[in-house]
Amino acid sequence: MITQHTTERLMSTSVLVIGTGGAGLRASIELAERGVQVLAVGKRRKHDAHTTLAAGGINAALATMDPEDSWEQHAADTLRESYFLADPAIVETVTRNAAQGIEDLERYGMPFAREADGRISQRFFGAHKYRRTCYAGDYTGLEIQRTLMRRADELNVQVIDTIYITRILVSDGTVFGAYGFDIVDGSPVQIHADAVILAAGGHTRIWRHTSSRRDENTGDTFRLAALAGAKLRDAELVQFHPSGLLEPDDAAGTLVSEAARGEGGILTNALGERFMEKYDPERMELSTRDRVALAGYTEITEGRGTDKGGVYLDVSHLPRETILEKLPRVYRTLIDLQMLDITKDKMEIAPTAHYSMGGVWVTADKHSTGVEGLYAIGEAASGLHGANRLGGNSLIELLVYGRLTGQDATDYVVARADVHRDAEVVAEAREEMQALLRDHGTESARRLQRELRNLMSAHAGVVRTEAGLKEGLQKLDALEDRAKNVTAHPDIAGFDDLAHAFDLLGSLLAARATLESALERRETRGAHNRADFPETDPNLQGNFVWSVTEGVTFESLAPAPDSFRLLAEERGDDSVEGKLVE
Repeated sequence: MITQHTTERLMSTSVLVIGTGGAGLRASIELAERGVQVLAVGKRRKHDAHTTLAAGGINAALATMDPEDSWEQHAADTLRESYFLADPAIVETVTRNAAQGIEDLERYGMPFAREADGRISQRFFGAHKYRRTCYAGDYTGLEIQRTLMRRADELNVQVIDTIYITRILVSDGTVFGAYGFDIVDGSPVQIHADAVILAAGGHTRIWRHTSSRRDENTGDTFRLAALAGAKLRDAELVQFHPSGLLEPDDAAGTLVSEAARGEGGILTNALGERFMEKYDPERMELSTRDRVALAGYTEITEGRGTDKGGVYLDVSHLPRETILEKLPRVYRTLIDLQMLDITKDKMEIAPTAHYSMGGVWVTADKHSTGVEGLYAIGEAASGLHGANRLGGNSLIELLVYGRLTGQDATDYVVARADVHRDAEVVAEAREEMQALLRDHGTESARRLQRELRNLMSAHAGVVRTEAGLKEGLQKLDALEDRAKNVTAHPDIAGFDDLAHAFDLLGSLLAARATLESALERRETRGAHNRADFPETDPNLQGNFVWSVTEGVTFESLAPAPDSFRLLAEERGDDSVEGKLVE
């Protein structure tokens, strides 16, 4: 048996950033540009962060293509698409500052697609009224990650992408660092920090079919924040992408880009019926993400799905040249994973958990969490997306709040006069880790994680009911009891098994927050479908907030300012001519 290095590494920095994707890197860059010492840590390689999977584009009302566009219209589109559950102040902050986010990327050398005269190209995307989505082919997220890594390197930002953080260290409601371990050699790591920025993603990996890979978006952000004393908001609001692959098993949920439908792909059930005619006869396959996901789910659950539990997406009627030019990533993915040639054969897909619209409760101005010195940004945070995310908004959120949070964290650490470190808090974090390494239990974290993912898919998937959610909570109680007997078994390859154990703990907490919040949202709104409450309840136009100590509470929303509220209340443009889907 491989044993853990007993020597505990002690590190120190002014600001610790947890997460090395787009949000974490942008915050780190801001801090470094302002002369603040920053350390960014992550549990997966920075060049392969989840940000790299974002294909479609990044939004800003630059008006390069449509002079009528404005930040107010961008805000209105965002608020409307959120089913009026987004925090208006966060919406205004992102849309007002979006152009600056694009300018920052340009300054760092981002290779945006451009028009012949040099203007940044912008295209339609989902429910936007105007063309405002900037892009770099269908690799926008990858290019953003590369651009931010290059800028961070220029600034000599210290990035360690093999450190798994297990606890944020808090004394008397104020952060003083974090505790974790090195995934390669198992060395315990204690990090002293005057401020901590959480940028480690969401919780979509807790569903069976998900676009998140094995060791990302497992809910560890939720656990880190909640145990530090922060709250979670909108945990029940999860976006399901309509088209995730069913096979191979270890890649179930891998996305088929919605560009496949945008270019003319057709959805059919096992009977050969083009089923979108029943759900959205005008827009058909170009309907919104939540409607297409619900339609596919309904066909499957009502017995018209395939033997494997999916529906078909077919682009084989399109010219081969079109597929290779417009859908190169989809073509290559299907060849690599299934040896399936989409120019000849249909793809088998099903709805897949894709994006956590909820996350850590944060303020609108600087994304502070209510715990002194602790911030949360990116998919780890909440407030922008409400009950349905507007396509292209997630990437701009990283740029806007990475900058603003970096600015505030700078002011905070410069002004911080004294730090109190609590040895008992450190000892508790240390013992939690050591207990998982002692051979005292027979349960496997990976096996329990699979059972949890099956539980969430069965009881908190695309459509939910009171009975199903309550049954899910009962099963969760049993899994939590069994998790007490999990033991990690490191091997010669490293300490991945210890990481899986902590992933499980994060997933269990995220699942409880999601199930309990979904139970309380007794309505159907956006991506949250309650079969037993099919209507939207005006009294629930607010947010469910979850904490370790108080469980679920309800927070009303402040009204949006007239500058974009009135635009949001206008009937949206449902036409599909010339538009890409989300």
